Amino acid sequence: MKVDGGVGFELDKVGAQAAELEEMGYSGVMTAETSHDPFFPLLVAAQHTKRVDLVTSIAVAFSRSPMTLANIGHDLNSASKGRFVLGLGSQIRPHITKRFSMPWSNPAPRMREYILAMRAIWGNWHEGTPLEFTGKFYTHTLMTPMFTPTDTQYGAPRVFLAAVGPLMTEVAGEVADGVIIHAFTTERYIREVTLPALERGFAKGGKSRADFEISYPVFVVTGQTEEEMAEATAAAQKQIAFYGSTPAYKPVLDSIGAGELQPELNTMSKQGRWEEMGNLITPDILKEFAVVGEPNTIAGQITSRYGDLVDRTSAAYATIPKADRLKIIKDLNAG
Repeated sequence: MKVDGGVGFELDKVGAQAAELEEMGYSGVMTAETSHDPFFPLLVAAQHTKRVDLVTSIAVAFSRSPMTLANIGHDLNSASKGRFVLGLGSQIRPHITKRFSMPWSNPAPRMREYILAMRAIWGNWHEGTPLEFTGKFYTHTLMTPMFTPTDTQYGAPRVFLAAVGPLMTEVAGEVADGVIIHAFTTERYIREVTLPALERGFAKGGKSRADFEISYPVFVVTGQTEEEMAEATAAAQKQIAFYGSTPAYKPVLDSIGAGELQPELNTMSKQGRWEEMGNLITPDILKEFAVVGEPNTIAGQITSRYGDLVDRTSAAYATIPKADRLKIIKDLNAG
């Protein structure tokens, strides 16, 4: 199983961080689009690494046009000599319309068309296919030599798509090269909802599971002392409660018989009771979402629960000693 690790957004530190992750045996270096642009750090990381994949997990698709991301994706893939993975996410409607001031409608069909539009643009640049993409949401029919990249030896980047619900997951299976499963996911949900949706997508796209990567950022609760375990537990409970307050994620709670918790979490979130919400995540619920235990048990637990399901993972265990992290990475790479 491949293991990915994250880097920060301080560009003067990213190079050293990425080089250290590569030296430790990580398979990928990741960024996320939160308070900073997700692409700049990966350009720096590309200049300080030789082997690791460079992954956005995730970049917001609907805040940009397909042409914009086609350009960025091409440039980062070229700069990294074919190591860039464009991980996309839809975000939710309020952020797209109120934060980015961009249109929102039918997220799964729109995302499908978005990725196909990028592939049409890359097809024009890399194979010389005429750019004649006309869809319901996006139209791209103009490309001249002045705007066509010439550094095309590394081709188009791989595209991963973040998905929770079955419709977006099916789109990932059909038109993407991989799926990024949301951390707010249970093993049962993956087996009963995610995998069947991917199979439907594979059938539509004429692909097989062998053509595809599944990435899952597992919640990990670990530490060397009772105090560290308590801190890690509280942090995970708060994060799980935050995700659980989202109405669209209720089916995940339903998968473990805890769906009645979602409206209560949602109400508390609207009241700003963020600190209290984590108290509703019981130890049993926590274990459905997280791998919990001492550092030397983590790799074995991840492999036993998800080894037959996912191809790559990432986990927040950076607080434990480097020797323990090295062993987890080594064991997962061998698993």
